[in-house]
Amino acid sequence: MNRRRFLATAASATRILGANDMIRIGAIGVGGRCRGLLDKLTQLPGNRLVATADVFAPARDLAWGDRPIKVSTPVAQYADYRRLLDDKNVDAVVIGSPDHWHAAMLRDAIAAGKDVYCEKPVTHSRDDGAALVAAVEASKQVVQIGYQQRSTDVFLTGKRALADGLLGKVTMAQAFWYQNYLARRGVYRPTDPAQLDWKAWLGPAPARPFELLRYARWRWFWDYGGGSITDLYSHWGDTLHWYFGLRQPSKVFAQGDRVELTEFECPDTLNASWLYPGLQVTYASTIIASLEGGGFTLRGTKAMMKITRSAVTVYPEGVIRQESAGYPDPILHEPSKRDGTIDHLENWLACIRSRNEPNAPVRAAVEIASASHAANKILRG
Repeated sequence: MNRRRFLATAASATRILGANDMIRIGAIGVGGRCRGLLDKLTQLPGNRLVATADVFAPARDLAWGDRPIKVSTPVAQYADYRRLLDDKNVDAVVIGSPDHWHAAMLRDAIAAGKDVYCEKPVTHSRDDGAALVAAVEASKQVVQIGYQQRSTDVFLTGKRALADGLLGKVTMAQAFWYQNYLARRGVYRPTDPAQLDWKAWLGPAPARPFELLRYARWRWFWDYGGGSITDLYSHWGDTLHWYFGLRQPSKVFAQGDRVELTEFECPDTLNASWLYPGLQVTYASTIIASLEGGGFTLRGTKAMMKITRSAVTVYPEGVIRQESAGYPDPILHEPSKRDGTIDHLENWLACIRSRNEPNAPVRAAVEIASASHAANKILRG
């Protein structure tokens, strides 16, 4: 243990949170998805935002942009996230940075004695996984990864239906996610390069001159994101790992192309599949059309379950004529009651107090990230 880790651990050990103590939160990488999380945290009791860190100066101001966050007390602002981690007024951090920073920021946060909520995917490379799991589990810090389906009502209902045998034997899971980036083509948040530390933003990625497209749409460039597989599919892949107790696939296949959004590096249209013992998982995605959104279908001998963030529905087999284009009346239909991200954050806060393992632990997140990276390796060629 190095000196900084020792001091941080000793400092955190002096603040044991009771049921009525306020959890003081710092936010790292305060872009759109982080602001979404912070907004939801304001809806939960027992926590207060005390610090922000971002390499883009305006983002550190919570009143900035189209998603302002209301706070009742002044918030410390840092250009370097490491200074936020040194702040003894911060108990826990939310990491919403671009993907290529997740593993490094998470390692630094646990070394500083902070509990962490980290957006997915937790790794940007398969090489990061084992060391990250070992570091987190040795630290005893509470680390929740942003796979909120594990805390969402309809996905919990779906898991119970599967476990109760309602679907029978399931051999196929068909996942999908469709978004429309054509509608957002060329529309970017105002960015003054003079207010951005581009070198710090790049961090471990290759050095290159500033490009607004890469900064604004980083998810679709290999050096910073992983396109649809890591940004979208990994949600469904993690849920399926959770439902079926999956670890790593035996075979992976993928194909895709930049059909329309050729300014990106990652494919805008793709199909991929992962083979596990007794189960085949497929995924289809395009980002030029958005009807149906995202979800997955489980096909079993007794019933078919279709589940999205909006609802879970189970349709029985053997009720209507074979190969009919329609659906029979469902034997289970449950709409979602609220955004599961709120429940996921609530679970994180509860685990900070209890020191229990959260719903989406780092080991499981590393496993689905690894499966996703395997498909991306094929797509990159």
